[in-house]
Amino acid sequence: MEGHGGRGRGGGGVGGGYGWRGRGRGRGQPTQPWRPSNPVQQPSSNPVGQPVQRCVPNPVQQPQHPTIAPATGATLELPTSSHHVKEAGDKRIPMRRPDKGGTNAVRSVSLRVNHFPVKFKSDRLIMHYDVDIKPEAPPKGRAVKISKATLYMIREKLCVDDPSRFPTSKIAYDGEKNIFSAVELPTGKFKVEISGGEEMKVCSFIVTINLVKQLELQKLSDYLSGVLSFVPRDILQGMDVVMKENPARHMISSGRSFYQFKDSGKDELGYGIIASRGFQHSLKPTAQGLSLCLDYSVVPFFNPISVLEFLKEHVCDFSLREFKRYRSEVEAALKGLKVRVTHRNTGQKFIIAGLTSQDTRNLSFLAEDPERKVLPKKVMLVDYFYEKYGKDIVHKDIPCLDVGKNNRKNYVPMEFCMLVEGQRYTKDNLDKEAAKRLKHEQLPTPVVRESKICEMMQANDGPCGGGIIDSFGIGVSKNMTEVAGRVIEPPELKLGGKLNKITVERDRCQWNLVGKMVVKGIPVDHWAVVDFSGQEQYNRQNTNQFISRFIRRCEKLGIQTKDPLFCETASMHAFRVFPVLRELLDKVYKKARCQLQILVCVMARKDAGYGYLKWFAETKLGMVTQCCLSHPANKVSDHHLANLALKLNAKLGGSNVELIERLPRFEGEGHVMFIGADVNHPGSQNTTSPSIAAVVATVNWPAANRYAARIRPQAHRMEKIQNFGAMCLELVETYVQANKVKPEKIVVFRDGVSEGQFDMVLNEELLDLKRAIQRENYCPTITLIVARKRHLTRLFPKVNDRSFNGNVPPGTVVDTTVVHLSEFDFYLCSHYGTLGTSKPTHYHVLYDEHRFSSDQIQKLIYNLCFTFARCTKPVSLVPPVYYADLAAYRGRLYYDAIVAEVGASAATSSSSAGAWLNDRLYRLHGALENMMFFI
Repeated sequence: MEGHGGRGRGGGGVGGGYGWRGRGRGRGQPTQPWRPSNPVQQPSSNPVGQPVQRCVPNPVQQPQHPTIAPATGATLELPTSSHHVKEAGDKRIPMRRPDKGGTNAVRSVSLRVNHFPVKFKSDRLIMHYDVDIKPEAPPKGRAVKISKATLYMIREKLCVDDPSRFPTSKIAYDGEKNIFSAVELPTGKFKVEISGGEEMKVCSFIVTINLVKQLELQKLSDYLSGVLSFVPRDILQGMDVVMKENPARHMISSGRSFYQFKDSGKDELGYGIIASRGFQHSLKPTAQGLSLCLDYSVVPFFNPISVLEFLKEHVCDFSLREFKRYRSEVEAALKGLKVRVTHRNTGQKFIIAGLTSQDTRNLSFLAEDPERKVLPKKVMLVDYFYEKYGKDIVHKDIPCLDVGKNNRKNYVPMEFCMLVEGQRYTKDNLDKEAAKRLKHEQLPTPVVRESKICEMMQANDGPCGGGIIDSFGIGVSKNMTEVAGRVIEPPELKLGGKLNKITVERDRCQWNLVGKMVVKGIPVDHWAVVDFSGQEQYNRQNTNQFISRFIRRCEKLGIQTKDPLFCETASMHAFRVFPVLRELLDKVYKKARCQLQILVCVMARKDAGYGYLKWFAETKLGMVTQCCLSHPANKVSDHHLANLALKLNAKLGGSNVELIERLPRFEGEGHVMFIGADVNHPGSQNTTSPSIAAVVATVNWPAANRYAARIRPQAHRMEKIQNFGAMCLELVETYVQANKVKPEKIVVFRDGVSEGQFDMVLNEELLDLKRAIQRENYCPTITLIVARKRHLTRLFPKVNDRSFNGNVPPGTVVDTTVVHLSEFDFYLCSHYGTLGTSKPTHYHVLYDEHRFSSDQIQKLIYNLCFTFARCTKPVSLVPPVYYADLAAYRGRLYYDAIVAEVGASAATSSSSAGAWLNDRLYRLHGALENMMFFI
């Protein structure tokens, strides 16, 4: 049960995250490189406003300084490392690759990558225009937000009205503020009139077009050939909009993806939900040149059917005759959805605000005289629809939909409403069978996924269809890029007991614990069980059998476990009602005389009470908990019990598995600390909740497999980790308490940032860390690496190099051809993919004072992936980042619990928004703050 959920993160636009005008997430980036105002000076390690305190690293590890572009615009050679502390006059930039890529491998593999080479005419110009669209006569007293669909209609009408000056095939529009054109367009103000149908009056808009810049494709060519040292982001962004123009005209856009709604592009999931197939793509400058990276995507949508048909499918046992019985379910299912009406010819869309309190036959309203000669008169809605539209309402005994806005009522009978296409459905709300069908569609085998990607590249509605990119002098190959990958040898591992050395099998890189023991098992003398399934008709826990077999499995693993102090029986109702759960936990804690090492909680099913239990136990009581579901626990499989024991042992401070050999580059003297950092953001519909930052760090060496965590709330959707340096310094102090020495070397792994946010990580977060440690007169060497899973790159092995399920083998590395032109990045697939197509993690070394070679850093990260505490196989993401993700999600659960404790109404009020940023609400109990409670 103790898993983790979504991270609520967005990305950038082109190539994984360039911020720019009117689009994307987070921080915009300048289109020109930074130039210092003063000549380049020797960097200083003292923070601004602080006295100079020199800290000289070991001469053997003394790194080179990065080069800063001089004011003259000349390009200096970039060195192989980047480490200096920012002064007032310079900025860090990502370091260059120190070599030509790695060479270590047990074998090579031939791969196809979903990067499609892009060619363009370097002598061409792309004209970038700012477009501002406003109603000709805006309503007084309030701002008008024009929908994206209407903006596209206005752009289309502009082209239709004057095709010679606004040629449709040579214009790309981002749906907001930017137009890119292959030809020069007239500038100024233009009046455009559109109509939504016979019943919707003509609306006039003023379109103001101004030239922003002429984008010279020669600059992009110069960058790709190495003449320019900075990426011309504005050109890439313009070309990216051009590549998206054709699918935007023919498909439904959702976020940065495009989806089909024709029958061949969707599958019924049941309950009025469909799975729609589509793709996401972006342009990436790579070592082979410019590439279009496209990946296959499937997401659930509401089926665009009539509202009544949807209710019959979506609401269990729904009956119009017994509508009152289902009213609350109907309102919950429909509220917030967009509909269009069928009783009149209009393209207008409406948002459902709710249901009318009266049935349709009893509804009336005051109809005003258009000429205002007589007073408004009362009209029955049924009569109005018959007289005005010739429609005899069939279902008069059910409510109407209220689709009004701004406190103005607008009633429409349900039978005249259709759901608008393109409305996403939250997959977490799918029932078990529908979720299973969706998962099957979302996780095709590598062979199927590769085929789907190629089909979409060649489709008429794809990025290369419609002839639009041809007008801009752009061409895209329909063949995937072929690269040579390397497979790194897995490390040797150490377990406990006599047969403590194990060699991992090379095919799957997994190991089993049959007849084996953990390295260090923590004796479990004081523990208890609360069985929340005890009053269930189904999924009731066989408690005695579970406890006896669990104890035996722990003993076999070398975890000495006594009988529990007691076993409490409770109900899922107690788990769900927070005051009752709080009282129960207090009772259990006192019954154990405040000496519980761990409390095992058996649940009949997943429940929202899980988050409250974690918050109250971990911040108020100082009690470690381990939750499990009764259904798998009743099976008492050896595998399930072993996994449960591994988590329990890690939470209590034990060691499950360790590497035999020291990590590369750290074989000598000196302690090393690994840090992981992540930020969990609220969902896209949430506009008030704080983001949750988490920083984790190792507290032991050389095993480097035990972690402590710090969790802090921060401003809504802020990606920069506030007080990053202070959080890291707290963890350094924890390291000192455990080891009596400070770590001399620190490796930081940062998760969740796009390429457009690298500057923030380098010049704000890293600077904050350096200033914090320098104030303590402490100068460890530091390496900073970004780990990204939210990218589009996929690796497809050729027939002879496939693993059993068609994926790349664990340990596959790609660091040529499809990587950055000059910066230090690579793709590593460290896990064995059992479902769907494995996605490699993209690692980008931004800053390095340890002077890693490609082979060394790749091997270090791969070996660390074998040390994840709760499984017997390497994970797909380096553990410091994986744990930071889990800890940040735990903070999100804390927030939800705090809201439940205080009241949901207070959580949404703007006046109390600052209260949720109070660190004390999230601070761990002192007994747990240095334990792995979060796994």
